[in-house]
Amino acid sequence: MSTTETQGRRSWLREHSELGVSLLLLVIGVLVLTDALTMDVDIAQRGPVGPTTVPVVVGAGLLAVAVLLAVDVLRGGRGEAEGGEDIDLSEPSDWRTVLLLAGVFLANAVLIGPLGFPVSGALLFWGSAYALGSRRTDRDPLIAAVLSLVTYFVFNNLLGVPLPGGPLMGVL
Repeated sequence: MSTTETQGRRSWLREHSELGVSLLLLVIGVLVLTDALTMDVDIAQRGPVGPTTVPVVVGAGLLAVAVLLAVDVLRGGRGEAEGGEDIDLSEPSDWRTVLLLAGVFLANAVLIGPLGFPVSGALLFWGSAYALGSRRTDRDPLIAAVLSLVTYFVFNNLLGVPLPGGPLMGVL
């Protein structure tokens, strides 16, 4: 393949980069539909709307959007360039913040079982505030702890969604 053909192919792919989003939506739609259609459903639990209804609708919607997006891109449609309100597009991405937030979310996922939601949630809220730029070490941990406890009580007591309490289960 000559360099001209390679450059032409790369140029075409750059101009039609939204096809990548279409492909991602297609793959996710197929995964959702496959999972929904192979779900083991007890016949006694079935009613007019069973547990597979929503995943099938979402999966079919994802497939439809993927196909419509691909058709639009191939017909020359292009997404609008981001002109965000306060975003300087000439600045590079802030990977430090992204990695800190990813680390905080991963730590929360690992710690929620052994420490419970009140502690892991407080660490999540405090870590997220720190990653996003807050350096108020006198107030941020307090706000994070209060926010975590309020969230725990709302979900656990008012909504009836049990969250792991961890070692604080007997205290709370």
